[in-house]
Amino acid sequence: MKLIYQQMLAFFAVIITVIVVLGFSFIRTTRTMLYNNSWQQLQQYAASIEKEAIRYNTKTNKVVGFNQQFLSDGTVILRDQHIHFSVYDANKKLVYPTGIGASMDSAPGGSIYDPKISAKDWKKLKQNKIITQSPHVTFRTRNRDQPVNTPSLRTIDVLVPLFYKNGSTKKFVGAISIGSFEQTLQASEQQIEKNLFIALLVSGIAALLLSYVLARYSVRRINRLRYATHSVANGDFDIQVDSNHKDEIDDLADDFNGMVSSLRESNEEIKRQEKRRREFMADAAHEMRTPLTTINGILEGLAYDAIPEEDEAHSIELMQNETKRLIRLVNENLDYEKIRTGQIALNKTNFDGAEVLHNLVEQLTKKADAADDHFVLTAPDKLPVWADYDRFVQVLFNIMQNAIQFSQGSAIEVTGQRTEHATVISIQDHGIGMTPDQVKNIWERYYKADPSRKSTKYGESGLGLAISHQLVQQHGGSIEVDSAENEGTRFTVTFPDDGYDKPIMDD
Repeated sequence: MKLIYQQMLAFFAVIITVIVVLGFSFIRTTRTMLYNNSWQQLQQYAASIEKEAIRYNTKTNKVVGFNQQFLSDGTVILRDQHIHFSVYDANKKLVYPTGIGASMDSAPGGSIYDPKISAKDWKKLKQNKIITQSPHVTFRTRNRDQPVNTPSLRTIDVLVPLFYKNGSTKKFVGAISIGSFEQTLQASEQQIEKNLFIALLVSGIAALLLSYVLARYSVRRINRLRYATHSVANGDFDIQVDSNHKDEIDDLADDFNGMVSSLRESNEEIKRQEKRRREFMADAAHEMRTPLTTINGILEGLAYDAIPEEDEAHSIELMQNETKRLIRLVNENLDYEKIRTGQIALNKTNFDGAEVLHNLVEQLTKKADAADDHFVLTAPDKLPVWADYDRFVQVLFNIMQNAIQFSQGSAIEVTGQRTEHATVISIQDHGIGMTPDQVKNIWERYYKADPSRKSTKYGESGLGLAISHQLVQQHGGSIEVDSAENEGTRFTVTFPDDGYDKPIMDD
């Protein structure tokens, strides 16, 4: 079953259930109200009869009987309203209608209104209690031997005690049983039920239409997500679903939009990584081909005596250098993979970082002079560092050498300082700088901000910064780059203290 039909069925079932419950409750309440109103009306008629029917002798101050003429007239009047009554004296003797066989012309079959008052009810009447009775048989045949068990002659009755009041004196003088045909109430009840049925029918149709509208509204919103999902599956990562932030479907739309944004970023990253993979393969091939080509050329020259004897020593030295370059290249690749996958163990110790900085500056001064650069070192006398000593030196060496490579005739500022729970090393050059896109890719293997410098006299491979980045992360630290094109670059490396060095590994 489709969702729209499920939704319609659910909405329709809920609405109809509510309507039916309310309908039955209304019928029940209406029925009770009709009976209560009828009983109250009968009590009012009985009160009128009580007021006018009792005959009183003012000389003897006694009740002498009942006004038969008034009772007869009342019978005629109430008969047209399908109301009948009987009057009993204090001895439970039927006073009206007179005569056991008296008939009611309005009753079929010559039957008479003859309710039976039980001893229990009579006792309650003497206690001045009004008794209401639910529908029951009150009509009997002339000889009173059989009840007229006809639904049309069932009545609801009210038994009202008759008391004569003289000052503070009250005297029980009889009772009135007055009843109305149940059929009269049923006619009103049936009319109400008919109207209610029509209302239920109209409400049912309205509920069906409303459930369709609500279901279509919900399904349409879900279908938007469905179509958007298909678009994403077909490679469209720019699609977004409108959301009003009102309900769970809107929350789902927000989550979907967030998912699409993540997928778009992931797809872009995959494309970028694939591009970098191709570049890596090309760069790796290029880095290896150059020394191999050199070595092969020299070997061919030696094999065919194309190289003068006085140049053979230089050629062999050149082959040795190129071989070392290849070995270094392979080792750096292996080192990078080991670092990236966490296959190396760091031997962290506490040592003086200021001493390391002085040694590195001294070691790289010759290279800096060749590029017309110079170092400016700012560090305290003691600079505590918690790190692997060799890896610490490796990281700073790579960054400082990179600063020399991409600057010319400027100062390279090396700063060491302590912060809370960490040692921070900053290396600032004033060279060619980098664009934001170059900064984004600087940690990739074989990536070089300046493609024209693929080969230098130092034999840079493009792996130094990638390795440094992985090493700093394994130390639980951070390495940040702030660069502007043609203005220079600043590397900021943070090594946390013991207990604050949680490693961060990239995939």
